[in-house]
Amino acid sequence: MLYSFLVAIVQPFLNLINGKAKIYNKENIPDGNYIIIAPHRTWMDPVLIALAIYPKKFSFMAKKELFKNPIAAYFLKKLNAFPVDRKHPGPSAIKKPVQILRKTDLSTIIFPSGSRYSSKLKGGATLIAKLANVPLVPAVYQGPLKFSELFKRHPRHIAFGKPIYIDRKNKLDEESQAKLESEMQQSFDKLDHQINPNYKYIMPPKPKDDDF
Repeated sequence: MLYSFLVAIVQPFLNLINGKAKIYNKENIPDGNYIIIAPHRTWMDPVLIALAIYPKKFSFMAKKELFKNPIAAYFLKKLNAFPVDRKHPGPSAIKKPVQILRKTDLSTIIFPSGSRYSSKLKGGATLIAKLANVPLVPAVYQGPLKFSELFKRHPRHIAFGKPIYIDRKNKLDEESQAKLESEMQQSFDKLDHQINPNYKYIMPPKPKDDDF
C-alpha cells in the first residue's frame, strides 16, 4: 500500500522537476520474477530503476545501519526492504531474497559491486538467481547522481539488457562465476554505449566512515 502510494507521489514529482525518464529496451524485461542487476552509481538508482518498471514491485537489500532508527525501519519494511550486514552478510543475505523471489510476486534489485565506491563484481546475485530459478536482467542508469542535480533538468536514462539465465544444474565454480561476471560487465558496457557512447562514470571518493 505504502509502496504504491509513494510511487504515485514520487513519479509525478520527478517528472515535474526533471522531465520524464528515457527508458530503453523495456521489452527485454521478462514475465514473472527476476533480479535487476546494475552498476551502483547513486543512492537514487534503486528508486529510479524501480519506478521505470512500475507497476512491477521490488524488494530491496539495505544496509542494516539504516534500520537502527525505528521510524526509518518501519518505512523501509513497508517498502519491501530488508537489512543486510554488508561486512558480514551471513546466510540470510542469500536465503531472504531467494525466499521472496520464490514465494511472493516481488522481484529484487541487486548491485553486484555492493557499493558506489567499487567496480568489482561479487557473486551474490548469481547465487540468488540460481537458487530462486530466476533470470538476471542487466540495467544501467545514466543521469543526475545527486538529488540537487535533478533540478538542472539533465535527463535520466535507464536501459535494460537481455536476461541472463543460469542453469540450475551447472555448478557455480570459479570458472563459471568469472564467465557470468564477464557477461554481466559486457552487458553493462553495451547498455552504457547504447545510451551514450562517450559516457564514463567517475567513481566518487569513498567516505572515511565507510569501511565496507
